[in-house]
Amino acid sequence: MLSPITTYNMTEQQRTWFFAEYDSARKDEVVGVLLAVFLGCFGIHQFYLHRNGLGTLYLIFSWTGIPAILGLIDCFFMPRRVAEYNAVQADYIASRILNESPFHPPPPQPAASPFYCCRACGQAIDNSAAYCPHCGTSIAM
Repeated sequence: MLSPITTYNMTEQQRTWFFAEYDSARKDEVVGVLLAVFLGCFGIHQFYLHRNGLGTLYLIFSWTGIPAILGLIDCFFMPRRVAEYNAVQADYIASRILNESPFHPPPPQPAASPFYCCRACGQAIDNSAAYCPHCGTSIAM
């Protein structure tokens, strides 16, 4: 279940954008459980959640039968793992939309007369400063 806090500070256009991105990125719990039960011996359920390292280990040791047992055990933990995966995806998509949204107005431009604009962070700094007080970048005159 998606938390409403994720989309609280978003405009209606941003929410629409968020849900379109989230629907394409989210995983289904039932699919995860079924993959763990039927193809768990090959680690397919790990690849489904982009846990490629574990999926590769399952695949390498699939001839031993141990991954088959682990796959059956994993089917009980898959709903929680899928929910965690979806929460991480939602947080990532929300932060990307809020930070890179074309719907946000551009930051205000600093006054040109007694100030210089830092190339690294874009903040206004004094013309006589040797370093940016915001990011610490050296100002080459």
